[in-house]
Amino acid sequence: MSKGIFITAIGTDVGKTYVTGLIVKKLRDAKLNAGYYKAALSGAEEQPDGTWLPGDAAFVGKIAGIPEKPDDMVSYIYKTAVSPHLAAQREGNPVEMEKVQADFKAAQAKYDYLTMEGSGGIICPIRWDEKEHILLEDVIKTLGLGTLVISNAALGSINACVLTVYYLQQHGIPVRGIILNNYDDTDFMQKDNKLMMEALTKVPVIACVKPDAQELDIDVDLLKSLYK
Repeated sequence: MSKGIFITAIGTDVGKTYVTGLIVKKLRDAKLNAGYYKAALSGAEEQPDGTWLPGDAAFVGKIAGIPEKPDDMVSYIYKTAVSPHLAAQREGNPVEMEKVQADFKAAQAKYDYLTMEGSGGIICPIRWDEKEHILLEDVIKTLGLGTLVISNAALGSINACVLTVYYLQQHGIPVRGIILNNYDDTDFMQKDNKLMMEALTKVPVIACVKPDAQELDIDVDLLKSLYK
């Protein structure tokens, strides 16, 4: 039976896609049947042939060696680099929860370990129109997934990380771990930020990713255990 986890972050430009790629790569390097899925992607990249490439899926697919086309790993692809709800208001084709469920189930049928990446931070409108309101948390709960939170340890990160974890927990969503991206273990502030995040959230920092790391420094059995 396929197991899954949802990757969210404390905000945009934290490195969620980069770390997601390392996660899937770690599993696939261990010869595990691991895949990737994303419900909605904004800011697709126009190609010379006029098609639009979902860059996040392309990056994860390349770094992890997933034998799928990027388009096949994303349900909704928007050109405008804004929140999916706003992109859909401008371009049409709003997110339908039924399609997300069906596509997620189809991905589960192909992979034993499915990593789903979110859009932006945890408070992200996926659809917001006169017909329906869908937030990212609704998608996570509908699919019954636990989460990993991607953060950094920069100045201000304690606040952003603790609030993200608190929000998830208040909405009944399990948080299985925190991963710190761009982590400098020689920086006294970053080392203390890591300690404070764990102390205030009671959630473990399961891995720290140094700048430009090509591998995720985590035991693969521990990583596997986070998928439910």
